Amino acid sequence: MSSKVKLTDPTELRGTRPDRTLLLVALGTALVLVTYVTPMATVPLTAADLDLGAGTRAWVLSSMSVGLAAGLLTTGALGDARGRRRVYVAGLVALGLGALACAAAPTGVVLVAARVVQGLGGAAVLSCGLAVLAHVFPEPAARVRATGVWGASVGLGITAGALLAAGLEVGSGWRETYALTGAAALALALPSARGIAESAAQRPRRLDVAGATLLGLGLTLLVAGLTQVRGGVSGVVVVLLVAAVVSLVSFVVVEGRVREPMVELSLLRQPGFLGATVGALAVGLGIIGMTSNVPLVVQVGLGGSLWVATWLVVTWSATSVASSLLLRRWRRPLAGGPTVAAGLGVVGAGQLLGLGLGVDSSPWRLLPSMVVAGLASGVLNAVLGREAVASVPRDRAAMGSGTNNTARYLGAASGITLFTVLAQHAGGAATSAGLVAGWTVAVLVSAGLSWLGAVVVLVVSRRRRADQ
Repeated sequence: MSSKVKLTDPTELRGTRPDRTLLLVALGTALVLVTYVTPMATVPLTAADLDLGAGTRAWVLSSMSVGLAAGLLTTGALGDARGRRRVYVAGLVALGLGALACAAAPTGVVLVAARVVQGLGGAAVLSCGLAVLAHVFPEPAARVRATGVWGASVGLGITAGALLAAGLEVGSGWRETYALTGAAALALALPSARGIAESAAQRPRRLDVAGATLLGLGLTLLVAGLTQVRGGVSGVVVVLLVAAVVSLVSFVVVEGRVREPMVELSLLRQPGFLGATVGALAVGLGIIGMTSNVPLVVQVGLGGSLWVATWLVVTWSATSVASSLLLRRWRRPLAGGPTVAAGLGVVGAGQLLGLGLGVDSSPWRLLPSMVVAGLASGVLNAVLGREAVASVPRDRAAMGSGTNNTARYLGAASGITLFTVLAQHAGGAATSAGLVAGWTVAVLVSAGLSWLGAVVVLVVSRRRRADQ
C-alpha cells in the first residue's frame, strides 16, 4: 500500500499533549450527539417550512442514523489503514458541510440527503476518535480516565442538543441549529488536524471494498425498513427488510472468504469483544429507545410542555455525564463484563420506575426513572468505550470502536421503532389514555431487553473466566 502511516511509538507521544487530544476528541464526540439530537424537537418547524409529509418527517429524524449505520465500521477500518487523525478530521469536515447544506436545504429530499452526509461524518468522528484516545493513553489507568471523559462527552452532547432544540423550538426557526453546528464542526477541524497525533496500524490492511459495500448496504436497508415500519407493515417494508437480510448474510459469507476482512468474525468468539458488542446493542434497544419516546408520552399522553419533556431527558443525560466523570476518580477502575452486566441491570430497574403512569399523572413522575437510568448509563458509556478498544488488537482499535458504536446505533434504531410502535398501538385506542397504556407495555419490553442484555453479557464474561 502506497500511503502507509506508521503507528506512532509511545515514546514519540512525549512531545504531544494528551490532555489537548482528549479535549478535542471529547468536543467532536459531543458535537456529533448534538447534531443527532436537535432535529427531534425542531422537526415540526422544519415540516411546516418545507411542507413535509409524515413519511418525510420520519426520514428527517432517521436519515443521520442511516449514515451512522453505513459508515461506522467502514470509517473505522479506513482509519486503521490510512490514519485515524486523517479520517477523524475528514469526518468533522463532512459533519460541518452536511450541516450547512441542511441549513440551506430548499426541499425535504435535500435535507434528508444532507443528514445522511452528517451521519457519515459523525461515523468517522465516533469510530476514529475513540481509537485516537486508545493510542494516546496506552496505560490502563490513564485509558480508564480518558474513556470516562469520552463517556461524559456522549451525555454532554445529548444534554446540549436537547436544550438547543427546545430553545430553537420557541425561537425564530430551525435552520439556525444546522448553521451553528456546521460552523462549530468546521472550526474544530483545524485544531484537531494540528493537535492530534497521527496513528494507524503497523501493517495496514487493504480496504475490503466488497465487505464495506455489502455491510453499508445491509445496514442502510435495515434502518430504512425500521423507519418505514413505524407507519405500518407494507410491501415496501418487507422488501427493505428482506434485502437487508440478504445483504448482511452475503457480508458474512464474503468476510469468511477474503484474505483481509474488514471485520474478523472470529472476534465474536472472544468473550471481551462479544460482551462489549452485546452491551452496546442492549443500551440502544433499551434505554435509548425509551428516552427517545419521553417527549411523546409527556406532550401527547400527559399534556406536558416541550420544556418539561426536555428537562426530563436532560436529567437522564446530565446524570450520565456526572457518573462518567466520577468514574475517573474511583479507586478501583470499573471494567469488564460484570460491570457492563451490572450497569444494564440498574438501567432496567430505572426503566421500571417509569411504570404506573395515568392520564392525570404529573410528567415529573418520570424523574426518578431518568435519574437512576442516567447514573447507570454514564457508567456504561465509559466502560463500553474502554472495552470497545481493549478487546481488539491495537492495530484494529478504530475497527473495534466502529463495531461497538454500530451495535449501539443499530440497537437505538431498533429500540426506538419497537418502543414507538408499542406505545402507539399496544394501548388500543389512539387517545391519551391509549398512549399511556401503551407506554406501560413498551417500558416492560424495553426493561426486559436491558435485563436480557445483562444476562447475556454476564454469561459471556463467566465463559471468559472459565477459559482463562
